[in-house]
Amino acid sequence: MTTECDDNMKCAACGREGDGLKTCNGCKLVKYCNATCQKVHRPQHKKECRKRAAELHDEALFKEPPPGDECPICMLPLPISVTEQKYQECCGKMICMGCIHAAFTADDRCLCPFCRIPHYNSNEEIIERLQKRAEANDAVAFKQLGCRYDKGDRGFPQDRVKAMEHWLRAGTLGCSISYYNVGNAYYTGEGVERDMAKAIYYYELAAMGGDVHARNNLGSFEGHAGNMDRAVKHFMIAAGAGFDGSLTNIRRCFMDGHATKDDFEKALRAHKKAKDEMKSDQREIASAIHGRN
Repeated sequence: MTTECDDNMKCAACGREGDGLKTCNGCKLVKYCNATCQKVHRPQHKKECRKRAAELHDEALFKEPPPGDECPICMLPLPISVTEQKYQECCGKMICMGCIHAAFTADDRCLCPFCRIPHYNSNEEIIERLQKRAEANDAVAFKQLGCRYDKGDRGFPQDRVKAMEHWLRAGTLGCSISYYNVGNAYYTGEGVERDMAKAIYYYELAAMGGDVHARNNLGSFEGHAGNMDRAVKHFMIAAGAGFDGSLTNIRRCFMDGHATKDDFEKALRAHKKAKDEMKSDQREIASAIHGRN
């Protein structure tokens, strides 16, 4: 028995069936023989394509982000604050300050808690270690190099162009905070021409990768634009990951009538759960001693 070919297996413009058809990059709903057929069909497809493309974008943007990394020593989720964790240029591990403080207290030789290599003694040594890690396609090493070029410290010349290049490379390798840094550069106009559209684009990439600072920024932008439903969605995700600023924003949304009581209570529970999972006695001690909040 023969059956009629599914419309999605035909060219939307000329109706040709068979293999080799190319899916529309925007909506993923229709196929074409080639660019010519796509151009011919564009006027009647444009509205539907844009609508579906926006839906697909939001599905990806508001999808629950991947879980954060863990400290390889204590195996607890890493703290959100960058001051409560430290990248080890020797082995490429990100270790919480609780474990670093405990290791240094037990052994004053300042060895890496993971690989036991001594702490670097010069700017030249840190440059060499970072470059070696970058050669191994270590995403965080590229991020660190970008930050060094951005600030012009640790023996690095200030070079905002190189900073952006390294952050973008780190982002493609999976370091979401690097996309946040790129977004910040476009938002402030430091090192690049200020461009709000590009800032939002990179904040979105960072948020989808799990960066809560970028997620909170997106929520604030939506709130200022009057898109409170979207703002609340962003704040709920970041608060659920343990970000204090987004919990504060959810509280404000609730007080102003833009979030429900159920939203606020759900955010409180998720925020507490995330914060509890990040806690340890070692981290509390390190925070008290080093003044990290």
